[in-house]
Amino acid sequence: MTPSTPTIPQRTLGRNGPQVSALGLGCMGMSDFYGTADDAHSLAVLNHALDIGVSLLDTADMYGVGANERLLAPLLSARRSEVVLATKFGNVRAPDGKLLRIDGSPAYVRQACEASLQRLGVDHIDLYYQHRVDKTVPIEETVGAMADLVRQGKVRHLGLSEASAATLRRAAAVHPIAALQTEYSLWTRDVEAEILPTCRELGIALVPYSPLGRGFLTGTIRNVDSLDSSDWRRANPRFQGDNLSANLALADALGELATAWGYSPAQLALAWLLDQGPDIVPIPGTRRIERLDENAAAACIQFSDAQRAQMAAMLAAHPVAGTRYPEAAMNALNA
Repeated sequence: MTPSTPTIPQRTLGRNGPQVSALGLGCMGMSDFYGTADDAHSLAVLNHALDIGVSLLDTADMYGVGANERLLAPLLSARRSEVVLATKFGNVRAPDGKLLRIDGSPAYVRQACEASLQRLGVDHIDLYYQHRVDKTVPIEETVGAMADLVRQGKVRHLGLSEASAATLRRAAAVHPIAALQTEYSLWTRDVEAEILPTCRELGIALVPYSPLGRGFLTGTIRNVDSLDSSDWRRANPRFQGDNLSANLALADALGELATAWGYSPAQLALAWLLDQGPDIVPIPGTRRIERLDENAAAACIQFSDAQRAQMAAMLAAHPVAGTRYPEAAMNALNA
């Protein structure tokens, strides 16, 4: 624990799930989607995360087509007991990265788990998610195969990602679900209508990915020209044209509040999420140690009722423009 970093509070994933740091670390950007990265530097960031008490590390077999899991292997070899390890299956990609299909078949569940265990160099996964719901396979069959992995000791707890309330109910009837991973932030709040209440009814924690709006809420992205040529955000509707202009108004308003209260915009965005309930565990991603420390400090921010009211007013005044994925990918969300 570095002297400048406060102790990160702990939260529990689900009714009987693992205890984790209130903020986890999303590892995707260390291998994919956000431009080039350096493995040696990424390992330094990962080690620093554990040093300051960030215990939940989130990866997936599709990130870098397996490269992200392999990246974590040396860290896990040295510090496995400090990590609550989450990975995902279901998005099947070709070696060149092209998405081939979503696969929730029992045979693929078993195959994907074995491959992830091998890449990660571990004998069990703490939290195993279905990355996207396969609409061609009943969720009962997919979760049934995942439950078999628990019985075999290869997986400790189960999760789903981007699942609807109805799917969550059906899945939880087969085996306890510790966590739902989905997008949730100041600019993506659709889970509040039905999915989050269902999670709470069923005792399922919510693990928000992209809690900083894919970096947009930090206020540092003013146009896509500043992004790497391979950065997928260049094609994201919220970063385009009139949508971008409208969304900049939200980022600027957040920045003004953050400055007035003595925080960074990222800290304020993360603190708002954590304030939504003790069952919320965001997983912001970063490739920089200074950003990691900045994000971790948000776990200790406490809001007053007056500040909550100001945040609500800011959100009401600045609606978000654009869908959260390109049209072709929207069909796989909340399935």
